Amino acid sequence: MRSIAVDGWAVDYVRLGADGKAIDDPFCYRDPRNQEALDLLHQSLAPSRLRELSGVQLQPINSVYQQHADHLAGTHTRWIQLPEYMLYLWGGKPVAERTNATHTGMVGLQGKWCEEIFRAAGVSIEDAPELVEAGTIVGSYQSKIEKLNGALLIAPCCHDTASAVAGIPAEGEDWAYISSGTWSLIGTVLNAPCNSSEASAENFTNLGAAGERVLFHKGISGMWLLQQSMRTWNLTDVPSLVNQAKKQPNVPSSELIDVDDPVLSAPGDMPARINEQRAARGLAPVNDPPAMTRLIFESLAVRYASVLRSISEMTGKQFNKIYIVGGGSQNDLLNSLTEKTTGIPVVRGAVESSTIGNFAIQLAALDGNTSSDHITSWATILQQ
Repeated sequence: MRSIAVDGWAVDYVRLGADGKAIDDPFCYRDPRNQEALDLLHQSLAPSRLRELSGVQLQPINSVYQQHADHLAGTHTRWIQLPEYMLYLWGGKPVAERTNATHTGMVGLQGKWCEEIFRAAGVSIEDAPELVEAGTIVGSYQSKIEKLNGALLIAPCCHDTASAVAGIPAEGEDWAYISSGTWSLIGTVLNAPCNSSEASAENFTNLGAAGERVLFHKGISGMWLLQQSMRTWNLTDVPSLVNQAKKQPNVPSSELIDVDDPVLSAPGDMPARINEQRAARGLAPVNDPPAMTRLIFESLAVRYASVLRSISEMTGKQFNKIYIVGGGSQNDLLNSLTEKTTGIPVVRGAVESSTIGNFAIQLAALDGNTSSDHITSWATILQQ
């Protein structure tokens, strides 16, 4: 094996002791401590200023709020994000790959750790890992699997969404993406951040992309709404439920749910919380799983269309296709509803687009050319 690379979800991290070993299990980004930390941090650093510095969508999940929570608890130490931690365990130097680091909310628009944000959060910038670009070789494997020893350790786009977008075999500037999984991330790739007053007001984000580019998108609750509903219903067969939802009548626009409602981001009885939202608007509850599923999908599709219109207005881009990647790409009903509400053809990308992007970046790194175009070339070859 020539190389190994790891990508995963962003924002969560491991705290390290003086010996370089993990002190404790990491917190989950949905931990309720984040909301309290967010409220307190915003007292010392106004949300508008935080947004101005980072260009990142303000969400309680962002690592900066976890970091501030550690500061408030007196437990802050050196730290490293989860994908990079795996590379570190196997013999790599401790790094923060840029696409993953931007999701902390602690990287400035110039691409470096932002001292003002660190000071406000009560975090020492010296405790942060070195920032590196996707495709950086960080060491070689020296661990328990003997036959892997010597394989190069490469930091890909450690943020799985950035790897998923890197796995899209698209050229030009006329396409948008929806990374459809637990979260729905709707956006486009830019050469530079878009941090206009409109982008700030609508809470769009500027995250790192492969080839030193930018993912300009908005994250909303995606399949999380269905996952939590199915857990409540004690159902596991997604294809069957989707097929039943196809037979349900269209949902009136006046009855669509607000998928951005913060109440829907917590785990638990999702159908009850959706029905509470409906009750507050004088609407009857939806108790039938296929009908609720249809309601969720139509609400998501309409929100996708709204977000894409905003992106087009802010960036000046006109989209001729939407690539949908991730597990949600298999959802024929949601894909068709998305095509209908946006009026833009939908191209179903790879379910494992993150893996394809990861491989493409490794191959580009081994070639010594990690430009965006070269990574796209490899992504195209891998899917032929």
